[in-house]
Amino acid sequence: MVSGIVTGALIVLFIAGWAWAWSPRRKADFENAARMPLGEEGENNP
Repeated sequence: MVSGIVTGALIVLFIAGWAWAWSPRRKADFENAARMPLGEEGENNP
């Protein structure tokens, strides 16, 4: 019984994380993160 509840909770958390990652609001943030390795050498160094 407990394992079924835990499994159900993890499935709900997975779907919530997937929906968060694919939401249109996050698109700009992920596009910026994807371009980071292509930026200039001195941009990311402290």
